[in-house]
Amino acid sequence: MTSLLETPAPAAVDALTLRRGAARVLLANWTGGSTVPSRGLYPHQWSWDSAFIAIGLRHLSVRRAQRELETLLGAQWSDGRVPHIVFSPAVPLDAYFPSPDFWRSSRAGAVAGAPAGIETSGIVQPPVHALAAWLVHCADPETSRRRGFLPRVYGRLAAWHDYLTGPRDLGGGGLAAMVHPWEPGMDNSPCWDGPLERIAPAAPGSYRRADLDHGQSAERPTDLDYGRYVRLAADYRDGGYADRGADHAFAVEDPCVNALLIVSEHALARIAAETGGDPGPHMERATRLTGALVERLWSPAEGMFLSRDLVGGHLIAERSVAGIIPLIVPGLPAEVVEALAATTAGDAFQLGRLPMAPSYDVTGQAFDTSRYWRGPAWFNTNWLLERGLRQYGRTDAADRLRASMLAAAQAGGFAEYVDPFTGQPRGARDFGWTAALTLDLLAAARSEEDPSPRDGLSIGVRA
Repeated sequence: MTSLLETPAPAAVDALTLRRGAARVLLANWTGGSTVPSRGLYPHQWSWDSAFIAIGLRHLSVRRAQRELETLLGAQWSDGRVPHIVFSPAVPLDAYFPSPDFWRSSRAGAVAGAPAGIETSGIVQPPVHALAAWLVHCADPETSRRRGFLPRVYGRLAAWHDYLTGPRDLGGGGLAAMVHPWEPGMDNSPCWDGPLERIAPAAPGSYRRADLDHGQSAERPTDLDYGRYVRLAADYRDGGYADRGADHAFAVEDPCVNALLIVSEHALARIAAETGGDPGPHMERATRLTGALVERLWSPAEGMFLSRDLVGGHLIAERSVAGIIPLIVPGLPAEVVEALAATTAGDAFQLGRLPMAPSYDVTGQAFDTSRYWRGPAWFNTNWLLERGLRQYGRTDAADRLRASMLAAAQAGGFAEYVDPFTGQPRGARDFGWTAALTLDLLAAARSEEDPSPRDGLSIGVRA
C-alpha cells in the first residue's frame, strides 16, 4: 500500500477515450426512459442515481437527460415524495430485493398517495433533482425552453421539497429527517450503527439477499445490518408509509441530505425565475434551512457537521463524508468554511494526501477500505466536494480532486466505488453515476473558465 505521505500525482488520462467509455456505459445502461445504475446489481431506476446521471447525460443528449428526470418524477407520490426506486415491470421479481411485492406501494402506500399504475419503493433518497434539472436546462436553454422542460418539472420539484420540509420535519427544527438508512444514500455508514442497535432484525429465512448474487460479501452490508434494514422497511410499509405521528424506530437528520436540499432550493429559485414565478420563497427557505443546518448539525469541536439521532436526542459521534459535503452550500459562515476545509484535508479524510475523500474517517473504529460506505471513496460524494471546494476558492484542491477522479474512473472501469488508498475498484463496474460524473468533470476540464458561473449556483453569481 502506498504511504499516505507518498500518494502520487493523478495519472494522466486520455480524455477522448475516457469520454467514449463513459458514453458507452450510459448508452448500455439506458432502458428507453431512464438509466439503470448497473445492469446486474441495480436493474431498476434509482432516485439520486438518476439525478447524477442526468447531470452527465446533458453532455451527450439534453433530451435524454430531461427524459431521465421526467421518468423519475412521473412516479412521484401525491404527497410529494419521490420514491428511491421506480421498478421496471420487465425485470423479474427475484432479480432484486426488496422487490415490488415487498414494498406493495400501490396498496400499502395508497393513503400516502402512491401511484396506482407504477410500482415503487416507499422511502426516498437525497434531493439532488432540482440541481440536476437546472444544470440540464443550462446545458441547452434554447432546447429546454422550446420543449417546456422546466415548466413541466417545476411543480413536481416544489412539491418534493414541500414534502421534505413538511411531513419529514420530524425534529421540528426545520430540517428533513430520514426514516431508513437507505434514505440518506450512504446505506451502510457507521453513522447508523448506534441507531440500528435498537432494531430487531427480520428473520433470516423471511427474505433472500439478491445483492450477494452480484457483489462480494466483504464489500456489502453484513447479514445483521441487512436484517435490520428489512425490518425497518417492513414496519414503515405496514404503517402505510406514514411520517408525522408514526412511531419511527429510526429517524435522523443527515447533513448531506439537508445540504443537497439547500442547494436544490437555490436551483428552484432560479427555475422559478426562469419560468416566470417568484424565486423569493425558495431563497427564503434556503436561508432558513442553512441556519437550521448550522444550528442543529454543526459541531465546532469536530470541525464538521454530524448527523442527529432524533430518537436518541443527540448528535451521532461518527465522522462520515456526509459531514463535509455541506461545503456545497452557498453562504456558510466563514468560520464554518475554514473549519470544513481544514477537516477535509486533516487526518480523518486526508484529501490531498489521498486521491479522493473516503466515505468515512480513516482513523475511525469502523473504517473498512472495502465495505459499502464504511471507507471506500465514491464518485458522487467527491463530485460534490469538488464543487464545494471550488465554490469557496479552494481551486488547487478542486483541480487535484478532479484529476484524481478522472484517473480513478479510467483505471477502475467506472467502478461504483474504490479503495481510498490504492484506488482498486470495488462494487459494480460500468456504474451509471461514475460514468455520468466523469463526463461532467471532463466537460469542466475542457472549459477555459470555471464552470460554476455557467450554472449560476455559486456565491455572488446570478443566473
